Amino acid sequence: MTRRNVPQLLSSRMGRWVILGPLLFPTLALFACAGRGGPSHVLTGLVEIEAGWHHTCALTTGGGIICWGNNHDGQLGDGTEVDRKTPQDVVALMSRGTAITAGERHTCALTTAGGVKCWGNNHDNQLGDGTEVDRVTPVNVVGLTSGVTAITAGERHTCALTVAGGVKCWGNNHDGQVGDGTDSDKKTPVDVAALTSGVKGIAAGWRHTCALTVAGGVKCWGNNHDGQVGDGTGTDKKTPVDVVGLMSGVKAITAGRSHTCALTTAGGVKCWGNNHDGRLGDGTTVDKKAPVEVVGLTSGAKAIAAGWRHTCALITAEVVKCWGKNHDGQVGDGTASNRSTPVDVVGLTSGVKAIAAGAQHSCALTPASAVCWGDNEDGQLGDGTTTDTLAAREEVGP
Repeated sequence: MTRRNVPQLLSSRMGRWVILGPLLFPTLALFACAGRGGPSHVLTGLVEIEAGWHHTCALTTGGGIICWGNNHDGQLGDGTEVDRKTPQDVVALMSRGTAITAGERHTCALTTAGGVKCWGNNHDNQLGDGTEVDRVTPVNVVGLTSGVTAITAGERHTCALTVAGGVKCWGNNHDGQVGDGTDSDKKTPVDVAALTSGVKGIAAGWRHTCALTVAGGVKCWGNNHDGQVGDGTGTDKKTPVDVVGLMSGVKAITAGRSHTCALTTAGGVKCWGNNHDGRLGDGTTVDKKAPVEVVGLTSGAKAIAAGWRHTCALITAEVVKCWGKNHDGQVGDGTASNRSTPVDVVGLTSGVKAIAAGAQHSCALTPASAVCWGDNEDGQLGDGTTTDTLAAREEVGP
């Protein structure tokens, strides 16, 4: 796979972010195809961007949803299973979305009615429609046609936050990530044990899930082989347990493949779990079973996003710092070297409004553009190519 040291901006024929449910950042975004005679195909009004395993989706101010990248299981929602190198409309959701989330090979949207629709891979029931049939267009999640305020998708499971502050999950449950006290897959939503109220944010990782309580505490459950549940052990948990030292003072959470991070009310970032590639940002590659501070980020952060093996933070100065696995350039510092502490994403000097982290790629929204960098094997950078990029470059559309 060839690489270039800057990404191209996304191109589309029409004209978010994951940790705590729908955090929307109104902005004017211009998707343009650069390096081919200048920018073209203006796309305005993006408010959210989400990155899955090898696909990416965005939400517009008008409630439309567009997706691009890997589509082997229909996760782009355009009615096909054809990979797309540029954004495509999700069928029947042109003006009905309020939030989006992307899992490994499935995608879900929160509708204006407070309902949940999902599409893509359904081998483990992660679409919640009561079947194991893949869907190339959105289908309703059983029992969730209203009353939902936030959604999050893991590898092969999905969760929703209700207006009552409760959490419901469905899909793969081999490690207890659905949180109902069993390890049986669930074809439709079930209540997470002891979390029928009092929750204000949710985040799903590979095979674990976390919740942010109204008191500012964090609870997690599911796979804990690397300490990603944060209770000080390496034992899987089928029901929620408290994260050590985080009973209060947290305002956002994000979950990666096997690590988890929290944004504190002071603007600090703490992470725990697998650290083989430095994704915890504490300057080591040693796994942590309880939260540790990210070097240099004890204050000044305003948003966080965890990918499979890397992590990014949006700083109050509206720039982005990333750390962890960087084999495909997902850290965005212009190299392919892993980073165990945060480094600046090259080219994003100001104005970033939202960030997203996928398996091996990352994205950001600025007032004038949407930019992605890292792995592009299936077109997940959305620039019309399959060429990896090692850094980000801001570029204003026409």
